[in-house]
Amino acid sequence: MTHGPGEVVITGVGLAVPGASTPDALLRRTACPVTGPDPEPFDTAARIGRRGHRYKDRATRLALCAALEALRDADLLPSDGESDRPADGPADSPSDRETVTVPGDTVGVVASSNLGNLDTACLTTTAIAERSAVDLSPMSLPNASSNVIASWVAIRHGLRGPNLMLCNGPTSGLDAVHWGAALVAAGRVRRVVVVGAETHNAVVEDLLGRSAGELLDGAAALVVEGARWAEARGARGVAALGPYERRAGLTGCVEALLPDAAAPGVWFTPERYAEGPAGAVPVPRAVPRYDVTGAVGRASGALGVLQCVAAVGWLARAAATTGAERVEPVQRVERVESAEPVEPDAGAGSGTDFGAGPGSARDPVPVSRQALITTGDDTADAVAGLLLRPTPDRSHPHPARAPLISMECSR
Repeated sequence: MTHGPGEVVITGVGLAVPGASTPDALLRRTACPVTGPDPEPFDTAARIGRRGHRYKDRATRLALCAALEALRDADLLPSDGESDRPADGPADSPSDRETVTVPGDTVGVVASSNLGNLDTACLTTTAIAERSAVDLSPMSLPNASSNVIASWVAIRHGLRGPNLMLCNGPTSGLDAVHWGAALVAAGRVRRVVVVGAETHNAVVEDLLGRSAGELLDGAAALVVEGARWAEARGARGVAALGPYERRAGLTGCVEALLPDAAAPGVWFTPERYAEGPAGAVPVPRAVPRYDVTGAVGRASGALGVLQCVAAVGWLARAAATTGAERVEPVQRVERVESAEPVEPDAGAGSGTDFGAGPGSARDPVPVSRQALITTGDDTADAVAGLLLRPTPDRSHPHPARAPLISMECSR
């Protein structure tokens, strides 16, 4: 089986949220929110160790936990899941890192968080204003940087590809998934860790005017990877990325993703979406709806990534329900790569379809088997949408090494 360079799949997922350790568990909690006491906060030390906490804020630690789980799930870390770091070694020394099993410059990072280090930034500026910069700790000051989450994920795992941090409002998480896929489809890297993280604290609660119980304290992560590169290393995608749209309103976004009023198999709605009157809802009422924030709290910049993880759980459940039925792989013709630079098959603009490659039919998977994900504010001219699809059966006893894309920066 060969693949077009624009085809992007999810090969790993990770969660660091209270009460849900797997995509299916997140889906169950979303469908039937648990009543009674809230689950205990996620214990980051249990996953990244005590030394992984040093000099890092809560949002960064949560992101590191989710990213670690996603890399393990994608089989990009050593099989034992542990590094050879010494027990008495300094925190975050090279021996403390859990480096990936592929070249680090083939892996990028795109992180999303609107409020993650807001407390650090506010406390830092307050200390300078009220006292002096001399009072600041040189070890905690880097946490005031807006890109601290993306940077620490890259440092801990030796990821030397492009490193981006998005703080883009309600659509930020889904935008991060899009930009991660765009980097892969454009040939900049072969795979990207996409992570969304938010936490609640006194500063965030005061800014949003909401209590801690209403807000997410957690993170989610995905590994998005070129299908050709995943197959070359023997990995299988758990979902394929379909079209992405960004529009001024929810109805226009959904109509662009689902022409001819097609009904998806499931709809992951924007945060606390309120159904309108009959005829005003852009998705047929018979389609099941899930609002992830009802289970984990208002998620801000992490929402889109959390929705994708939950959608992976839904796709796995749908595949199990259909039994032996499989999606037939779409035949594609591998083009010969020349020494000259080539234009990417999928760009970063609205309407990009990362599930399609040269020679493939549009929407080879029926819409009724796809997950529709939407996020954003319908009143603020910012709505993003994405389709996730099941992956065809592409197992091959001896997958051939995929040729290097000529414009790829990785060695």
